[in-house]
Parts: sequence; C-alpha cells; structure tokens
Amino acid sequence: MQWKPSPNFNERALPVSMLVLHYTGMKDAASAIERMTSEEGGVSAHYCIDEDGTIVQMVREEDRAWHAGKSYWCEITDVNSASIGIELVNPGHEWGYRPFPQAQIEALVPLVSEIVQLYGIEPCHVVGHSDIAPARKEDPGELFPWERLAKLGLAMPRPDKAHVDPGWADANFLLALNRYGYDVTDAPAAIRAFERRFRPDRITGEPDGQLRAILLALLLERGPEAASA
Repeated sequence: MQWKPSPNFNERALPVSMLVLHYTGMKDAASAIERMTSEEGGVSAHYCIDEDGTIVQMVREEDRAWHAGKSYWCEITDVNSASIGIELVNPGHEWGYRPFPQAQIEALVPLVSEIVQLYGIEPCHVVGHSDIAPARKEDPGELFPWERLAKLGLAMPRPDKAHVDPGWADANFLLALNRYGYDVTDAPAAIRAFERRFRPDRITGEPDGQLRAILLALLLERGPEAASA
C-alpha cells in the first residue's frame, strides 16, 4: 500500500458506520490521485485502488475525507463524517465506462473486509456513491460486481426470494425506499440508483412489481416493522 497524503480532510463529527464505493470518473489513475491530493482539487478519499490492484491511501481513517459531497443515507446528511471512502480507478460513464478488472476487485475485497470488521459496518451500509447522491452520481455503476462482496457478507445481496409483489402505490414505494436509506426527493433518480444496485440489467427509473418485491425482501431482512409501507 502506498501513502500519498491529501490536504483535503478535517475532523469527524460522527463515528464511522458506513463505507462508500466510488469510481474516479477520470481518464487515468494519475489524474485522479493528483486531483485528490491537491489543495485545488478540494476532494479526497481514504483510499484509491488502481486497475492493477495498487492501493493508495490519502487520508487516515480516523479523519474525515471529502468524497461524498452533498449526500444522504438513513437520515445521515454528513456522510463524510460517518464513512470511509474508497475510489476505484475507472473512466466512468463520461470517459468510457468499463468492467472493473479482477486485480482491482481482488485488492478491494480484503480492504473492505478489514474496514467492515474494524468498525462493525452492517452490509446495508456498504453503499455506492449513487446510493447516497442519486440525483448527482452514477458510480460505481451497473458494472460493479456487488455480488462478489455480497457472497462474503460484506454488502447486501440481491434477494433470492423476492417473489412477492406487495402492490404498493408509487408513493408507498418511495416511502419504503426512503425507509431503506435513499433520499427520494428526486424520485426517478432514487429509483435508478436502487436499480443500479439491485437490478443492473434493467434501469428504468419507474417502480414495478419486481422492484417492489426486491425492496420488500430487503426490508423484511431488517424485521417486519421495516417493511410496512
């Protein structure tokens, strides 16, 4: 692991309870790391993982990195204070979005495992940038292999038994989506973020029976009271 300190950090106001995954969305790793380690860039992350698996740490975990921007998850609005941020080098949707190489994911998995265990982060709080800022962000996007983390208990899996459509009206679906964690101010954006995470093969921005069933199954894992939309 390399250490390239960033000046872009401050003190946390909350204990760590989340892990946020991003893609860099820039042409190459050097450009991304230069931006995150320059005062002019005004952004940072705790870690950046290159496509060859090289890990660069830029901010100490005890400090508040500036990776989330304006965001929201489960009533937390200062996500930077509550989270560890990991950037994955990938050109993103603007510069030629592509699958994440195996070497990169092989480096990511043990890092996520270590962080999750150290801070007791629940799988439902291992999220993507698009989950916490659906109106602004798309990363890490529909090609990110969430199932790899889910199989190891490091993120929420897509429910296997999501067969029961609760028949919620659209307004009730949004209430349930907010209960799961999302900011639903921009409803289509929130739905697209949910689809990227749990139904990446079909992104419409509109609720349907399959999405309702997936969301119900996810909420039921937290207890029946969470699923009453």
